[in-house]
Amino acid sequence: MRQYYRFQSRIYDSTRWSFLFGRKSILRHLQQKVTYPPEHIVEIGCGTGFNLTAMARLWPAAKITGYDVSEDMLSIARQKTKVLPQVHLRQKAYGPEHPAPGCDLILFSYSLSMINPHWLILLDQAIKDLQPGGHLALVDFHSTRWGWFRQHMSNHHVRMEGHLLEAIRKSTLDIKFKSVKRAYGGVWEYVQLIARKD
Repeated sequence: MRQYYRFQSRIYDSTRWSFLFGRKSILRHLQQKVTYPPEHIVEIGCGTGFNLTAMARLWPAAKITGYDVSEDMLSIARQKTKVLPQVHLRQKAYGPEHPAPGCDLILFSYSLSMINPHWLILLDQAIKDLQPGGHLALVDFHSTRWGWFRQHMSNHHVRMEGHLLEAIRKSTLDIKFKSVKRAYGGVWEYVQLIARKD
């Protein structure tokens, strides 16, 4: 993953708008569903800091931590967040060895579908790290009916089998919002989800 993003970090922000749909709207939905200002927010796979800066504007009093394994991506995130003292970056692989206990909100934005085969370990850890009443938010690739596109995305480390939504449905979380939308006329679908830990 570190090697993959060595080049991708250079073009990430200029290209990802064309297919990472729903990143802005999931934050709007969070504003509606989270009835109290979160004090501790964590984003897993924060990349270049697109969501970190947006969340810092929405919840300026919150401590916000971004995890990512790519130093190249985090170097861009550091530039974006250098005037945001509430944002902290960790070049770590989130999980049992590097948890983030006591969170009010954990966000996976187009990261969980790429963490294979360990995505379920991270999801379980996120549920453990959430405070009672805390929220998990997800926006990610969901599925495709086209085998050629599934193979293409697999070449880019992305799994698209509807597995993320299914796992959260089977978890102890209470789903408060769910949306599955089509992209490019149905070439693929992406999922947005907000779930609460009771």
